[in-house]
Amino acid sequence: MSLIAVVDYGMGNLRSVSKAIEHVADSSDRVIVTSRPEDIHNADRVVFPGQGAARDCMHELTACDLDQPVLQAAREKPFLGICMGMQILLSHSEENQGTPCLDLYKGEVRHFDKNMHAEDGLKLKVPHMGWNEVNWAIEHPMLHNIAQGSRFYFVHSYYADPADSALTAARSQYGIDFTCALSKDNVMAVQFHPEKSAADGLQLLKNFCDWNGKP
Repeated sequence: MSLIAVVDYGMGNLRSVSKAIEHVADSSDRVIVTSRPEDIHNADRVVFPGQGAARDCMHELTACDLDQPVLQAAREKPFLGICMGMQILLSHSEENQGTPCLDLYKGEVRHFDKNMHAEDGLKLKVPHMGWNEVNWAIEHPMLHNIAQGSRFYFVHSYYADPADSALTAARSQYGIDFTCALSKDNVMAVQFHPEKSAADGLQLLKNFCDWNGKP
């Protein structure tokens, strides 16, 4: 039996995330949505979702006294960050005139240029919204049965720019080539939404449920 905690700090699409995990988890696994630090401490695996503005996410996370439990979990156990739950693992975001983040990894979260163009010359809209190819830069247990170039669902105006390129687990293309997944030790964090990404997204979540936290 594995206890999987989905962190609730009021800034994530928690129902769809938790239901998707319940769908793929073993029948003996237990999935909880929680804002209790002790539940995060006691969990075997932690999922850290998020959506909205970086400043609001950081405010709610600290107001709920969840910043340190999340950081501890990211250092100790299988940990999956999703969307804003990936971005605020970095040092700082350009959003809201600049927002200090959790600083688990050194790096900046940057805004897409509003004047980006596709290869055919058409102007690209910001936010980046919809399905896009993900090109993995690593081999990893979380990628079992997921093909290179599989498409996942994105909704974001900002992208991660880690200081250490070795953190980049995958890249995608939207006007620029950008990091769309980070990985180190027991952490996998993705910009896209696996819970909204059909079969490949469910496979990623299934792999997380089975992952022992080793690369």
